[in-house]
Amino acid sequence: MISIEAVIRPERVGSVTAALEAVGCQGFYYYNVTGQGRQRGVEVFVGRGGSMASRSSVPKTLVRTVVNDDLQEAVVNAIIDAARSPEDGEIGDGKIFISPVADLVRVRTGERGEAAI
Repeated sequence: MISIEAVIRPERVGSVTAALEAVGCQGFYYYNVTGQGRQRGVEVFVGRGGSMASRSSVPKTLVRTVVNDDLQEAVVNAIIDAARSPEDGEIGDGKIFISPVADLVRVRTGERGEAAI
């Protein structure tokens, strides 16, 4: 089993979750986060005079799922296709982190491992 976490643009969460469902990923969750990567923040208008200010961190959405190893490539490719900006992508499109999962327990039944996914 593996855990896949994707940090994506908030406006792409609908297309990413639809893509996950399309490849057979049954469960996932997402939440809003704020941070900084290579994008190094954004310029924003502030105040009534329309002056510019820099925000060092930007809003993102983190999508997380745990899947069987055989779904890894399909899930990763689905996230890439749904999260990437048109053409060749842009800075700020996101990152995907893949980690092994040692064990998993379904609270309701006590099932463990792949049966609990």
